[in-house]
Amino acid sequence: MAKLKQVYGAAHVPLSPAVRAGDFVYISGQVPTDASGAVVAGGIEAQTRQVMDNVKAALALAGCSLDQVVKTFVILSDARDFGAFNKVYATYFPSEPPARTTVEARLMIDIRIEVEAIAYAPQG
Repeated sequence: MAKLKQVYGAAHVPLSPAVRAGDFVYISGQVPTDASGAVVAGGIEAQTRQVMDNVKAALALAGCSLDQVVKTFVILSDARDFGAFNKVYATYFPSEPPARTTVEARLMIDIRIEVEAIAYAPQG
């Protein structure tokens, strides 16, 4: 199992942003922070874009892309954001989106969204 180091922002918790286990890459929950670690402003649309860009960056650590994502798990802090979130999310998966679970839950910091992903990326 290969743990891949973060290339953006500064992790303040004990986790790996991406871990390869055989042909699968697991992306830890990504939050809407920029390279400096600051939470992006602008509501659910801006936060969704930042989170998805962070997912892309974590995937890149393992040489993967969004096209290889087979499952996502999305946490929204407010279910009323679901429609606006979906509009932005769909732009990242314009065809054949991955399986997805979306829930409403209180998040650990004052953010509107967190996304984790699993990618299928056969080696060799």
